[in-house]
Amino acid sequence: MTKRQESPPTRMHRRLGHTDLSAVGEIRAELREFLRRRRRPEETEVAQLLLSELVTNALIHTRNGAVVTVTSAPTRLRVEVRDFVTGQEPAPYVPNADDGTHGRGLLLVQSLADSWGVTMQALGKVVWFELDAGKP
Repeated sequence: MTKRQESPPTRMHRRLGHTDLSAVGEIRAELREFLRRRRRPEETEVAQLLLSELVTNALIHTRNGAVVTVTSAPTRLRVEVRDFVTGQEPAPYVPNADDGTHGRGLLLVQSLADSWGVTMQALGKVVWFELDAGKP
């Protein structure tokens, strides 16, 4: 019996300028196209939403832009958003009623991702999430 070989992961990589909030919609569209034949539509929608939240945070709260890396493996999707500002780690918080639509991004990531976290770098940090493939 021959062992079935797993296909290697594929990657998407893009640098975003710090003042380019239109890049949020563009990176969503790029992710949707990248995942079109790799993931179910429901998984793609969740990935797009969570990516939007992380990219928006990075572009609003930093001055040096961000780098997005998406790795699609047969059993897992990993999305990383790196900024280049050292400092405090982001943390989800429960917004009060007066916050409007702000402050819910990391709560969405925490709720919808199978795993997520922050990796501190020498310069900046990487906020990442993972989604398991084929999960209902």
